[in-house]
Amino acid sequence: MRVTQGAFSFLPDLTDEDIHTQAQYCIDNGWAVSVEWTDDPHPRNVYWEMWGHPMFDNPDAAAVVFEVNECRKAHGGDYIRVVAFDSSPGWESVRLAFIVNRPAKEPGFRLVRQEGEGRKIHYTIESYVTVRAPEGERYSAAT
Repeated sequence: MRVTQGAFSFLPDLTDEDIHTQAQYCIDNGWAVSVEWTDDPHPRNVYWEMWGHPMFDNPDAAAVVFEVNECRKAHGGDYIRVVAFDSSPGWESVRLAFIVNRPAKEPGFRLVRQEGEGRKIHYTIESYVTVRAPEGERYSAAT
């Protein structure tokens, strides 16, 4: 299962040149760029681990690509994304985020159904990475 979060997630994986181009676009717009990583890309997991410090006054996207590659060396089997934050008044929010690295095998998610009071049915999404069950063993009685 391919995790589709952020911009460009339905496209093929970005090359370093593509990452450079997008990072330069962010820098040219005055946005602070940072690199983050996680092993659990749950849609509600908005707090990924930050790699290094945000690059507030960075004029060149080559530094972003360098940091992405350094993060890949340390966390190459995890998800890595580039985030661009706009601090201008009225926005003060993330303007662009995109995944630049994925594990070789993405674990995916499962839909958990719970029946509640009054015939209400509640659904939640659970990441297989938290279950740690390999594919083929995910639907056993243990999970």
